[in-house]
Formats: sequence, C-alpha cells, structure tokens
Amino acid sequence: MSMRSRLGFLAAALSLGICACDGGKVGGGGPDGSGGAPGSGGASTGAGGVPGSGGAPGTGGATIIPDAGATGGGGGAARDGGADTAGPGSGGATGTGGRATGGATGAGGARDGGTDTTGQPPITIWIAGDSTVATGSAPCPIGWGGLFKPFFNNQVTVTNSAVAGRSVRTWLYFPELTMDATGECILPLDATGNPQIQPRWQAMLNGMKAGDYLFIQFGINDSDPTCDRHVGLDAFKASYGVMAQAAQARGAHPVFLTPVSSIACSSANVPVATRGGFVPATTQAGTQFGVPVIDLNKLSVALYTQRGFCPIPGGDVSATTTGPVGDFFCDDHTHFSAMGAPDIAALVANAVKAQIPGLAAYMK
Repeated sequence: MSMRSRLGFLAAALSLGICACDGGKVGGGGPDGSGGAPGSGGASTGAGGVPGSGGAPGTGGATIIPDAGATGGGGGAARDGGADTAGPGSGGATGTGGRATGGATGAGGARDGGTDTTGQPPITIWIAGDSTVATGSAPCPIGWGGLFKPFFNNQVTVTNSAVAGRSVRTWLYFPELTMDATGECILPLDATGNPQIQPRWQAMLNGMKAGDYLFIQFGINDSDPTCDRHVGLDAFKASYGVMAQAAQARGAHPVFLTPVSSIACSSANVPVATRGGFVPATTQAGTQFGVPVIDLNKLSVALYTQRGFCPIPGGDVSATTTGPVGDFFCDDHTHFSAMGAPDIAALVANAVKAQIPGLAAYMK
C-alpha cells in the first residue's frame, strides 16, 4: 500500500472514532418530569448513554369543593377556589393549580305568605252593635258592619259581632227582667262578683291583640223603658267605658259611634236627628275615656237631607213606601235595605279616613 493510501485510511478511522466516542446525549426529560441525567460517557466502542428516567409529573394545586350558595334572603357569595400551593415537580413542568367554582348566588327569599306588599302588621276590626250594624240578610235588614271589609286591604280582618235587638247591656251581659233600686236591670254575677258576660264578648277579649280596633255602636234599643233592654244614660256611658278599657288594656283602639238616625221629618219637611240623649252620651263617654267618636247620627241626617228623603210619602216608612226613601229603608224608618246599607258603611269609612289616621293607613 502506498503512503498516500495509508494516510487516507487512517483519517477515516480517526473520523469514525470521534463520532462514536462523543459523550452520550442527555436523556429526554419525561413529560412534566425531571430531566434525565446525562448518559454515561460512551466508551471508545461508542455505546450511547442510557436515556435518563423521566421525572414524575408535577403535582398541581388541589381543587377545593366550594359550599353551595345559600338559598334565601341573602345570596351565597362565591367562594374562592383553591390556590396552587404545590411547587413544580422536580424537573417537571409546573402543575396547573385547580381553582374551585364558586357557589351560585342564592335567590332572594319571598316574603311570608307572598301577599303582604304593605309591610303593615295584620289587624282585626271588632264590631259590637245592634241591627243597624249587624250583617243581616237580604233583602232586609242589612247593617253597615257586614259591608265594612271591602274598604280595607288584605291585612285587615273584620269580625262583626253585632246582634239585632240588643242594647249595650244585653249585648254584654245577661240582664234580668227586673230593675234594681237604681232603675237599672239587674245583672247576674259570677263567682268573682262580676257581671256574667256573654260568650261573644268573651270571644272578643280572647282574640283581641295590640293594634286591633273595637267599634261600638248602640243607643237605639237602650231607650226601651223595660228590662231586659233598658239602659240609663249613666249606665250606658259606664258600659262603653268597660269595653273601651278592656280594649285599651290589650293594646287595641276603641272607637265609639253615635247611634245612626232613623228617618224623621220636621214640619218643614227636612230630616231631623233621632235617638235622644244617647247621642250626647256617646260623645261624653268618648271624652271621659279618651276614645275617638264618629258622629254617625249627624252624618246620617246630612245624607238623608242630601237625598231629599223628606217629605216621606204617607208620613212614615212602611212596606208600601216608594221612591228613594222606600228603596233606602226596609219596611220601617230604622233598618236599611241592600241599597241603603252600603251608603251608611261609606259614611263610617269616610269618617275613619278623616279621624283615625292609624286605621286609615289600611284603607284601599
């Protein structure tokens, strides 16, 4: 072999030895893991280094399971998700921190019952009275008490306990048919020495609460000269006081009404007031016991005047009476028909608006 050929062979061999003896390549890092350790340097035989083991994937931040948003008046605020507190895996890519999804905002709770849009507490109007107040039945007689509820909102309950034919004392108690030395009907006493009371009054006392109202209207049958309905003016005022003070003791508000007038005409053919001394006695009782008084007597006479009820055909109301006055009253000059009673109820309602602001706030 010539010298030139030997030199060429030697150069080729050296070239091969360099390629084989170059240090082994760094092993590829495992996904999300630590990079492989460098391979051991290859021997002169050129064996490549063993690839490094891939590092374990980095542990991401733990996900916090959130509390659900509270349902009710206050919405549940979204809770913060778990922060990524784990460091990157050795040699691996940083794990993606989990982040919680906040709870949905709770829906606002509806008001109890879903009907009170006024914010007013519920109240009851209790009514005590006679036939001009009692609910009655169609076509006659009809009292204003049974027609009172429509003037008020849904927060008001009207309990009409008026009873036809009653004086204030026969409504409250059990008067006997004989009079005592003072000219009043004797009242039977209970075991405590107090007058025995009617169940209707006891029911009112049991149910009455703070904020309620008690409407009281008598003074028609009380003028009866005989027992058991007879009530003298002083006893009349005292009886009103008993009822008013019982209501006040329970936080309720009594209201007195003068007795509604019957229709009567003067010689000049204009309506005049009836019911005698029970009208001023009601006003006096209001002053004495600190109770507002609706003068229904005066209001009713003004209404009769406005309607032109006088002169009455035939001189007084009867089953044969025609025209406006016959339509307004029943077969007498005292009781109201289905056409007249709503107008009397409206008189009372308008007086409430003008005189009793606390109750007027509940009116439609």
